[in-house]
Formats: sequence, structure tokens, C-alpha cells
Amino acid sequence: MMVIRPIRADDYPALYDIAVESGHGFTSLPVNDELLMRKISRSEQSFSKVVTSPGDEGYLFVLEDTETGEVCGTSALEAAVGLDDAFYHYHLGKVVHSSRSLGVYKTVDILTLCNDYTGVSELCTLFLRESRREKNNGRLLSKMRFLFMAEFPQRFAERVIAEMRGVSNQDGSSPFWQWLQEHFFSLDFPTADYLTGIGQKVFIAELMPKYPIYVSLLSKQAQVVIGKVHEKTKPALALLQSEGFSNRGYVDIFDAGPTVEARVEHIRSVRNSRRLQVQVGDVNGGLPYLICNTTVMNFRATWLTLEVDEFNDQVTLPAKVAEALQVVAGDWVRVCRI
Repeated sequence: MMVIRPIRADDYPALYDIAVESGHGFTSLPVNDELLMRKISRSEQSFSKVVTSPGDEGYLFVLEDTETGEVCGTSALEAAVGLDDAFYHYHLGKVVHSSRSLGVYKTVDILTLCNDYTGVSELCTLFLRESRREKNNGRLLSKMRFLFMAEFPQRFAERVIAEMRGVSNQDGSSPFWQWLQEHFFSLDFPTADYLTGIGQKVFIAELMPKYPIYVSLLSKQAQVVIGKVHEKTKPALALLQSEGFSNRGYVDIFDAGPTVEARVEHIRSVRNSRRLQVQVGDVNGGLPYLICNTTVMNFRATWLTLEVDEFNDQVTLPAKVAEALQVVAGDWVRVCRI
């Protein structure tokens, strides 16, 4: 059975392997021992805290195969970004150059450096090992975060974003960053990406152009990737769009990948999730559901086929599933159709 749970200190070797496998452009998991151990420690502290409003909490989950104990993937939630370190984006906007006397009217795209998303929550660190990209594993790893947010709304902001991985080449280079590097930086994309991942962001404020950039001045290769996602990120973007996320013109400052956003209350899985009381017994057939328990420190989530009565506040779970979710008859769970 595939079960989501909070990360533990003894998951470090698996997290390191995932950081290596994720490759360039996966900023939230740099291959750095100290930083990865710090992420695990911070997550453990976040799950154990009593929280009344979002602050500097980061919740890191792992997907575990309970039959083998293998950690197959990760996903995470940041409660509020940019409270300690500046959180940068480019916003794609427009300026108009016009002259009535000459009969000239021209609209020009510009990129403006901003910190508009300071204080919002963030979906991040989603990675599923290639050998496990089957059935509903990807949906479980991504969507279970919406169940967690629905169950514990006081821990998160009203808006949530997700930075989507932008276009990069096989060698890890970004067409967008190559133009910035040539004109403003002396750092290649993997180095800049790594420095950001380990929290060394001062160079951004020091070297990034302070004035809006005219998109037409960028190289053709850079222009064409603005707002586009990496080939392997397309399924993740489609999933978020199906949940109600949309792009409002914000892109990553390194690879120009799109940032999508939604109000938590409008996310489909949050809106459609229900709290039900557990009965333990046999289950025959049904439809696929995401399901989680309602505890923070011992949070567990999985997916299975269930028969859910739309007019009843109870759900019957097989004994094996109840055990994996650490619930007994009479406890409450939250469910949502996949």
C-alpha cells in the first residue's frame, strides 16, 4: 500500500537520493547534506507546533510503500513564503508606446522584478520516482496536500501558489537564464539555482536588473520559453489547472517557468472534501478516493476505492487501510473523489 506521512530523520538517505534524481531546476531539493537535514528538522518542528496562523512552517511529506518501506517520492507545503528571505518573481506585463500625431500605437511586453507573493502559502518539492509513476500515485502525492490544507486551514494563507519548473536543456542550462547570465551575471544556471536552493539569495538583489526588461530585447530562445514548463512538468501543471489554479503572469526569475495560484477555498479538492466517521469492515468496489486521517503529527493519507454514501457521514474502511491510516472505528477521516 502507498501511504503519505510526515518525513522523519531516518528518511535522510532516501531524501538525498531523490535530490540527486530530481536534477537541475528542482530548487527546493539541492544536493547538500546540511540543507537537507535542516529541511527534515524544520518539518518535524512544524508538524509538532501548535499553530493559529501561518508563519515559518514547512511541511515535508514522503510517499512510502508500506510493503517494502521504500520512500518513493516527496511533496511539501510552505505555510508562508518570503517572511525571512525575499521571494522574487518576474511579472509579465505590458507598456504602450503611442503617438497620435504619428499614428503609432505599439504594445510591448515587459518583465518586472517583484515580491508580490510574500506571505502566501506554497505547494513545492513534488517529486515521484520514475519507477513509481503509475496508477494514482502522482495524484495522491500532489492532491493529498489539499486535504491537509482543508483539515488545518489555520496553518495556511488564503492564497496558495506553485512554481512550475521551466524549460531547461539536458545539460541543465536554461535558455532564459543564458540571456540574463550574458548581460547581468557571471553564474551558470545550475550554480544560480543551487545557491538559491541553499538560501543564498543576496546575489539576486545585488545583480538582477532593477528596471523592467523589454521582452523584445531578449534572445529569441529566451522569449519562447517564458511561461512554458519543462516537458516532465506538464502532467503536474495539468493536474493543478484541473483543481482551479491559473497563471496571472508571474514567472520564475531563473528559468521563466510559470507560477500558478488559487484561493484555498476555491481549490476543487478542498471544496469537495468531506469529513466522515470511520467504520471498519469489508469494502466491495466503489470509486477511487483520496483519504487522510485528521491528526497533524501522525498525518497519514492514501487512496483506495470506496463506496461513499452522499447522505451519510460514515465510511467503511478495510482493516488494513484503517491500520495504515492509524484510525479505529469512531475516528474521523477526510475524503475526496480522485
